[in-house]
This record gives sequence, structure tokens and C-alpha cells, in this order.
Amino acid sequence: MELLKIENIEKYYGNKSSLTKALDDVSFTVNKGEFVAIMGASGSGKTTLLNCISTIDRVTAGHIYLEDTDITKLKGKELNKFRRDKLGFIFQDFNLLDTLTAYENIALSLSIQKTPAKKIETAVTTVAEQLGITDVLKKYPYQMSGGQKQRVASARAIVTSPKIVLADEPTGALDSKSSKMLLERFNYLNQEHDTTIMMVTHDSFSASYASRVIFIKDGKLFNEISRGNSSRKEFFDKIIDVVTLLGGDVSDAL
Repeated sequence: MELLKIENIEKYYGNKSSLTKALDDVSFTVNKGEFVAIMGASGSGKTTLLNCISTIDRVTAGHIYLEDTDITKLKGKELNKFRRDKLGFIFQDFNLLDTLTAYENIALSLSIQKTPAKKIETAVTTVAEQLGITDVLKKYPYQMSGGQKQRVASARAIVTSPKIVLADEPTGALDSKSSKMLLERFNYLNQEHDTTIMMVTHDSFSASYASRVIFIKDGKLFNEISRGNSSRKEFFDKIIDVVTLLGGDVSDAL
């Protein structure tokens, strides 16, 4: 079932004397329950794309539909309600509130939705168990490792059961062990709970956890590959092949 539809979107920055085209006629769809990775060189437009879907940025032209809602037309209270109820966003730098415990950071979005306290407690406990962070619920961000903070941020994003989770370089600030643990949790949420995930990443290893990878070059769709019945290792090799076509070394170019 189609959940997200990107239709001929363009995004310009700057003014007439200095205009940059960050996205150039981009179109694709994402089905409910898909785990899609977006890859591309620095400056290719992948984060701009995610920001447009999350409504952090507004498109210059084109439309973005989530279910039957054209989110490019939302304003004011409608836009705030959409962000609150439909989206989960995971930032590379966590964006946790330092004065709140892990429990309070996760519970905050539910509190904003005026969820009853009893339901908040159940929801936070459940998502903490799923992401393996029950032991840090009473800790403040400064008392946690990078991996723990990212999993708390992930819990905050999914605790409201959003229609789609958007992740911007979620493993960028993590060591390899923490990265693998987070990606396995994403995989669990995607496969066991049918959570739809869109993840921007520069890392082929991270992208290999997805069911589909969309490659962007110079603001345009460059290629797209699906995992199908391939193993993760086989899919990783396919991703590397496309990265090579994009040009440059994996660690430098992407």
C-alpha cells in the first residue's frame, strides 16, 4: 500500500543572482512498511529531500503526499498537528533535552499529545524494552553513551506510532558496535512492527539494512536498487557497485 508519494519536487536556495538547485524534478513512492535508504555524495540533495518530507524545508515546486494529504500545502495548526501525529524524526546529533531524563525525553511527545499518564508509562516502557534502553531511563543525556543517546532519540521518534520515521545520518556519530545495534533495532521495528523508515546515510553498511536504496546525484535520482531475496551481504555488494558508478571512494564520496 502506497504511503508516501514524492511528485516532481524541486528545491532552490538563494536568490536570482546566486541560485542553487538542490532538488531537480524528483519523483518516487514509498510503500507502507518499507525501509528505504537514501544515499548520495555530500551536497547531492539527500538531506534536503528528507527535510522537505519532514516539512523542515518547503519545496519550491512539486508535491509530497503522505497517505491522502498534500503536506506541501499544510500551514499553521494543520502543519503542527501533522508533524506531531504523523512523523517521527531522528537527528544525527540526538537533540535530546539535557534537563530531562531518558524517560522524560521519550514521554515528552506523548505528553504534548495529551496522552493519559498511565498510557505514557506503558508506551515508554514498551519502546525502551524494544530498543534495549530500560537501564538508562532514569539517566540524563550527559550520563549516557552516544549509542544510548541515539537509541533514546529513536525511542522518542517511534513512541507515538508515527506513519513514517525519518532518520538523518542516525549512525554518523556512533562507533561501529553502537551503529550495528541501532540498525538491528531499526530492522526489528521495520519487520516486526511494520514501521516505515526513510534513512539518509553516507554509509553502505548502514544502507544494506534497508529493503531499498535510492541514490541521488546532483539533485536528481541516479539509481535505485531493491534487496529482494538477497542476503544483506549480497545487497551490500550491489550497493558498492552503484557507489562505484557514482564515482569516488565510498568513504570519501558518500
